[in-house]
Amino acid sequence: MKSKKNTIAVILIIFIAAVIAGTLYVIKLCLDLTNNDADITASEQTEIRLPSADPTETTEPPTETTLPEPEHVVATASIGAMGDLLMHKPIFDDLTEYNAAVQQPDGTYDFSSIFQYLTEYTSSLDYAVVNLETTLCGESNGYAYDGYPLFNCPDALVDGVKNAGFDMLLTANNHCYDTKLVGLLRTLEVIRGKGLETLGTYASADEPKWTIVDMNGIKIGMLCYTWASSVTEDGRPSLNGNQAVEKAGLCNYFDTNNLPAFYTEAEQYLAEMESAGADATILFIHWGQEYVLSPNADQQAIAQKMCDLGIDVIIGGHPHVIQPVELLNSTTNPEHKTVCLYSTGNAVSNQRLGMLNSIKTAHTEDGVLFRVMFEKYSDGTVYLAEVSAMPTWVNMYRNENGKTEYNILPLDPDRMNDWGALFELDDSSAKAANDSYIRTMDIIGTGLENVENYLSSQKAYREEHSLTSS
Repeated sequence: MKSKKNTIAVILIIFIAAVIAGTLYVIKLCLDLTNNDADITASEQTEIRLPSADPTETTEPPTETTLPEPEHVVATASIGAMGDLLMHKPIFDDLTEYNAAVQQPDGTYDFSSIFQYLTEYTSSLDYAVVNLETTLCGESNGYAYDGYPLFNCPDALVDGVKNAGFDMLLTANNHCYDTKLVGLLRTLEVIRGKGLETLGTYASADEPKWTIVDMNGIKIGMLCYTWASSVTEDGRPSLNGNQAVEKAGLCNYFDTNNLPAFYTEAEQYLAEMESAGADATILFIHWGQEYVLSPNADQQAIAQKMCDLGIDVIIGGHPHVIQPVELLNSTTNPEHKTVCLYSTGNAVSNQRLGMLNSIKTAHTEDGVLFRVMFEKYSDGTVYLAEVSAMPTWVNMYRNENGKTEYNILPLDPDRMNDWGALFELDDSSAKAANDSYIRTMDIIGTGLENVENYLSSQKAYREEHSLTSS
């Protein structure tokens, strides 16, 4: 009986132990499941996975989201322009009073001395333009080399211009037909043959009357016009009161007695340039009254109309003196403005105070290198971003060989204290250079500052807007 009771006790102990073991196992299993749930929850909190549109797709790892960059400048284009290469004969040929430095002993010509100090600045531009106030007719076509009133200069001038860093010669002005049709056509042949561009006159009526220059992916459309003293019924201009151009379509001109015709033509050419991909436009125009320091009513009316038509920059010439810079507001598009320099003055000439009875002011010795810069943004838009103007002065003096030289001096204000040493000026010439700088800045300074401030504020606005809108 005692043995049987012992056996039952053992069995009972084993059963209780088994129950306890099973209970512990169940508790452990529950704890493991709880921990796994916690792991899954933590994992899901650190990585959010959106459901796939296709339930059969496997879930791909998440991709990083890259925010678009703010619009920013991807290219720039700088264009510089100067006034008249007014090639009076004393600059390049022997006369009783002069022995010009550019004429060599063998009878050839070298114009490099005129531009020797300017090259550093013109060569740094993407594109440089200057007005050719003479013809290149040669001496075998019935015309001798000469200056006023009928200009005809040796071809070597173009070599000097090219070596100085210029890319284009403006050929539409009141002296471009001084040696008649043979001179007009030969001028184009010489310039183009030496690798430079021309604008304003044409070898045939079929040539395009505008051009587009691509600078670093920025396309600048350009037009060049000159005033006509009269026009024939078949559209041939008379320039400077001379005989009308022999054939129509060889010169871009405007007639102040019929400005609507000019406006209609300019509007057509602007539309053509836009269709051809022009990002911005510049008008070079020969206008105004000689030796007058401010624009006349015709200049102002034309400038405003060109602004209304959408021209971005107007650069004028012909008065042989500097005229002001102005920021014009379009009357048709409130968002459009045009920068206008009414006259660039002379790049080089023999118009010196005290030497010619017709010259009553030293302003004819002054010029300017006018620079504009366009910027292209990453969205393809192009804006006029900067404008600057560096005064120039023509130093005429006797060199060490007793020859007369004409040097265009860039009056860089950052080097003002060094002008005397840089250009080898005596005290009198150094004072004349300083006086020239003051004269020019008195005329263009206020307008130039207004333009610079406006363009700077517009650029700041563009950059701030592109950052906040991205």
